This record gives sequence, C-alpha cells and structure tokens, in this order.
Amino acid sequence: MDTTMNSRMEPTVMVVFGAAGDLTWRKLVPALYNLYLDGRLPERFAIVGVARQEMDDAGFRRKLREGVDLHSRRSVTDESTWSGFADRLSYLAGDFTTAETGALLSRRLEGLDREWNGRAVRVFYFAIPPGLMEAAARQLESLGVCRDCSRDRLVVEKPFGRDLASARQLNGLLTSLFAETQIYRIDHYLGKETVQNILAFRFANSLFEPVWNRRYIDHVQITVAEAVGVGKRGGYYDTSGALRDMVQNHLLQILCLIAMEPPVSFSADEVRNKKVDVLRAIRPIRPEEVHRVAVRGQYGRGMVACEGVTGYREEQGVPPDSVTETFAALKLWIDNWRWQGVPFYLRTGKRLRAKVSEVAILFRPAPHQLFPSAAVESWQPNRLVLRIQPEEGIASRIQVKQPGTRLLLGAVDMGFRYHDAFHAASPEAYETLLLDVICGDATLFMRADQVESAWGVISPILDTWESVPPADFPNYQAGGWGPETADLLIAKEGHSWVQPDLPTEEGETEAP
Repeated sequence: MDTTMNSRMEPTVMVVFGAAGDLTWRKLVPALYNLYLDGRLPERFAIVGVARQEMDDAGFRRKLREGVDLHSRRSVTDESTWSGFADRLSYLAGDFTTAETGALLSRRLEGLDREWNGRAVRVFYFAIPPGLMEAAARQLESLGVCRDCSRDRLVVEKPFGRDLASARQLNGLLTSLFAETQIYRIDHYLGKETVQNILAFRFANSLFEPVWNRRYIDHVQITVAEAVGVGKRGGYYDTSGALRDMVQNHLLQILCLIAMEPPVSFSADEVRNKKVDVLRAIRPIRPEEVHRVAVRGQYGRGMVACEGVTGYREEQGVPPDSVTETFAALKLWIDNWRWQGVPFYLRTGKRLRAKVSEVAILFRPAPHQLFPSAAVESWQPNRLVLRIQPEEGIASRIQVKQPGTRLLLGAVDMGFRYHDAFHAASPEAYETLLLDVICGDATLFMRADQVESAWGVISPILDTWESVPPADFPNYQAGGWGPETADLLIAKEGHSWVQPDLPTEEGETEAP
C-alpha cells in the first residue's frame, strides 16, 4: 500500500443504501479498496453500509472481504493492510425509509463529525432498486443530513427512468429535494480509461482535430457487443431490453464524446454543455421512419466460444413468448455544421461473437485516384479504430506500397495498446468515478438535461417497437454479429460493419 495518504482531502463519509446487495460487493468496495491501496482516499474516511439484512460490523466486513478477493483487480495480500481498510467499514441494519433507521444514521454521522472535529463531506450512494428511490430520497431530505450544496453529494445509479416521462419525473423529484450540483448520476461506462481517452485523443493532438468533420469523415460506427446472455437477470432485463439498457446511456454517451465540439475548458459544466449540444442536434426520428433507421433482434440458440448456449426465451425469468430485444442497431444523423450528412451507426447486443467495444471512424476516399487500377485492387478507405475493450488501444489503417517490383498498394495497421505503452493496469471504472465523487468533480456524470435529451432521442423508437411487436423473434443465432437486418440497415448507404479484431488464444489478434 502507498502509505502517503492524501492529507489535503477533506474528511469524508460514504453512506451506501442497499449495502448488502451485489453492487456493493462486486464493484463499490473493491473499487474503494484499490483507491485505499493507492493512497487516494482521505486520511479520515468511513463507509457506512445501510440495508435491511441483519448483520453486524464483523459480518459486513467478512462479506466485503470475499467480494474484494473475488472481484477486485488486486486481492488482499497483506492482512494488516486489509485491517486498516476494514476499520473504516461499519454497518447499520434497518429499513432506511423509516424514521427509526434515519435517526440511527443521523447519530452515526454526528458521531463521526465529533470524532474528526468538524463536519465531513457526505456522499450518499443509492445502490437500490428504482422503486425505492423516491422513499429513500424523501427520507434523506427529511433528516436534513444532505443540505450542504457544496459538500454533500447524492449518487444515483442507472436506470434513470424507463422512458422520457419517468426520467423527467425522477429528475423533478430529485431536484425538488436537492440542488442539481449535488446529484451525481453515475454511468460506469464513462469511467473507463479508454472512454475518457477519447477526449484526450481528440483535443490534445492537433493532428486529428482538423479532419474531424464531414469534409473528411464518411461515417462513424459504434459497437458495444457482449458475448454473455442475460444470466440470472432475465426478469429485470425483460422489462428493459437493449435499447434502454445500453443505447440510451452507454452508446449515446460515446457518441457525444466523438461528436462534441471542443470545450473552452475542462470544467464539468463546460464539457457537459457540449455533450447536450450533440444530443439536441440529433435529427428527430418520426414514427413512420423508425423501420428505416432502427432494427432489433433477439438471440436464439447457438454457439459461443465453442459451447452451445440457449436462446433468450429459454433463459431463467424470461417469458417463453418474450418480445424484448437483445440487439439494437440505429442510424442517426447530427444536424450541425460539423457533421451534416455523416451517418452515425450504433449497434449493441447480447450473445454476440465476442465481448468488444470500439468506435470505428471511416474516412472518405482520396479525392483523386492517381494509381493504376491494378495497383489498388485491394484498396480500403482509411479508418481509425478506438478500442475501448478488451484490447484497449487505438489503431489506424492506412495504404502503403507492398514489397516487390510491382506497384501494388495494401492496407496496414498502425497502433498501440495502452497496456504495452504504459505497462500498468488501468483502474476500474468505479475507481475513477468514486474518486471524482469524493473530490466533487462532476465532469463524468450526467446532468438532468443530458439524461432527458438522451431519452428524447430513442423515445420514438421505443414507442413504435412497443406498439408493433416483432414477428420474427428470435432472429439471430447466438455467437454471430446479430440479425441480417442490421447489415441491411448500414448497406442502404453503401456501407458495411467493421468487424472487430479479436484476440486469439495465443494473445495475438485475429483479423476480421
């Protein structure tokens, strides 16, 4: 452990509502433990878990120790180090929506303030189902423990509603009880190192920004593919689907980073203003156009990683006649000066060939082809691929002369991987985001208008799909790249999907 703890950080207490749940066990505490190992937490820092499950402090610590060993990028190797972290963990059993549990929590917070000789920064993390959000928020406000607009923060997990109306209702509730500056709507995807590096790549390198527009870029593809099915989340997923679960937040957030204008500064509101501008510039989709710009799919039986897998309708908790989509692909247009006429293609799905997330920027052909046709028989347009996972890095495909006496051009890739370049493991997304919450940096968190604008983009698709059930589900086999209609969607403009490079068993790359 780095023993040089950051003494300049203010004393902080993090209260986790729903602390007995899977999110705390798998993500939050492993992330906080890694921050502790790196000396990134305040010297005076405490975690108070609140949940209905009966458990004492020792039992809470034992459970979280198991989660760290199983899910942290660094398991416990030194007992004294773990002991130092575990001393910061305490548990409060009770229904946090009741006055009794609220009074106990208030006394716990007041006790920490007395121990630390001053009022601590307070972070309240809602790791709870959406149905409990309103009661918990009202209870928190009634206790008066989250009223310092500059030092008290509320972290809200997605989903932020299930449509535009419910998102507005949730935002209205939260902003009626707390200041917008206190609310941190967390999307773990924005904490990924390579997602953040999109901004660095674009705005720290003068080589690329001059060609980052409609004059040079032909189209953009964003792919977020998962090899897994729904697992034990079938009951929840069937009420959501790929469009709500992935497109509304993750994919549209990536689109904003690719398409946004250069911010004046890296301040939170300046960056978020530019993202909202992108969402508001996306061409509205009329109901009669949905079938031309969006396709959906649902996986059936197939082979993934050489193993047979069941179809979606056979998964635990999924109705045998479910019409929930597990795949979605969209074609969007951004109506502004930079991107007019450039299509953005988005696709995401479960039970696809591999787990991979990347952005492919396809450039326009050279304006004049001066080489003889025999020299360019295998010509491909230049492209830039930003790989988010699993092989994080950037690759650029260019044309070069192939060795030999003939003039024959061929495509080659130039690029790097973050692991090879920096020889260090990237922090998990929650490590970055939790540290930002503690420090009060809201740059990577969504504002109310951003959430509502994203829902506004996909609302016509949701409404149309719900009113016209699909007749062909399941329409793609597990282990492929989705339904044929996704290929037809992009082929209408003369394009085809860039199939991601996949790692082989030897660790090398398998070309598409």
